[in-house]
Amino acid sequence: MRITSESTLAPYAAHPSHSRGRVHAELLDASRDPFDVDRQRIFASTSLRRLQYKTQVFVTDEHDHFRTRLTHTLEVAQIARRLAGILDVNSRLAEAIALAHDLGHPPFGHAGEATLAELMAGAGGFEHNAHTLRVVDYLEHPYPAFRGLNLSFELREGLIKHTSTFDRPAPETAGGVDVAELLASGPLPSIEAQLVSVADRIAYDCHDLEDALGAHLIGPAELEDLRVWTEAAAPVRDQHPTANLFAIRRPILDALIDRLVCDCTTETQRRLRNSGLTNIDDVRRAADPAVDFSSGFLIHVREMERFLAERVYRHRKVVSMDANARRVIERLFAAYVQNPAMLPARFAKRIDSQGPHRVICDYIAGMTDRFCQDDYKRLFGPDERV
Repeated sequence: MRITSESTLAPYAAHPSHSRGRVHAELLDASRDPFDVDRQRIFASTSLRRLQYKTQVFVTDEHDHFRTRLTHTLEVAQIARRLAGILDVNSRLAEAIALAHDLGHPPFGHAGEATLAELMAGAGGFEHNAHTLRVVDYLEHPYPAFRGLNLSFELREGLIKHTSTFDRPAPETAGGVDVAELLASGPLPSIEAQLVSVADRIAYDCHDLEDALGAHLIGPAELEDLRVWTEAAAPVRDQHPTANLFAIRRPILDALIDRLVCDCTTETQRRLRNSGLTNIDDVRRAADPAVDFSSGFLIHVREMERFLAERVYRHRKVVSMDANARRVIERLFAAYVQNPAMLPARFAKRIDSQGPHRVICDYIAGMTDRFCQDDYKRLFGPDERV
């Protein structure tokens, strides 16, 4: 994996020396790459550590080997660095955006997010990518001189403009964080942020297949319906014709990731050659993203994602876990609305200025699955079903 130095970055990449800086002035070591500073602060954040106990698809106490939100994040970061190295753009910024992109995720995965979005309707809304910006700009506050982590403009822009199959951040859901300057830079983020969105997609498509196999929600025969899977599996099966799927699933998934990365980088390089982009501001103002799969290959990617939606995300076991998660969050939220004094003091003191719904949303969104379940039992009794 090649890390591109600033002197060899493509002209349309995010160059550290041209960063738009930070909201709060700081005396930082001039020799340090600003995106390395961002990366260090994200790694040290409590929000990143809490992702270890937040659901990806399967709740964190279901099995030790299923992905959590943290292991998903690490896989996205690895793929993002790989894409950035091939495309000669800033791998440090790409990795930092990837590490931060899910810091605003609530407990219990997308079920938790959907529940908070419903509960916050009419009270400013909730969307986990927009909430991520609130986390790094306000809720994390390890430095006495300012609130937040004071991350670079380019990283924060990448968070508010992050998109995927499931994610469409809306500025009005950023919970009071000022995003006007970030959005005024143009409709699109940097190439680095765009490739993080694709890396996110590659990571969850592939690891959700592996976890679904491990959970026995799908079997080998069902995967034969997926062209992108069968083409990746063919050479591995030729080498190991008698092996069962569980013995060779990892080399197949590695080959699948390679195919996804190869198509994305080939198509992106084609677009960039024809784009006329000469700097990062051209990227921001472009009519269409530069980073994506080719139209022909995208058909097969979407086929895989429909398969996951139908066979995994809508499986009765996952639906049952999601329904239980909704019930827990709904009851917790209602209990705190009814009696905000039960909140920790550092949250309760913000109610007068921010309103009870936003503060309660901040509190619950920051919970791990485990803490949420424990808090539920504390409020409703140890024998209450979670």
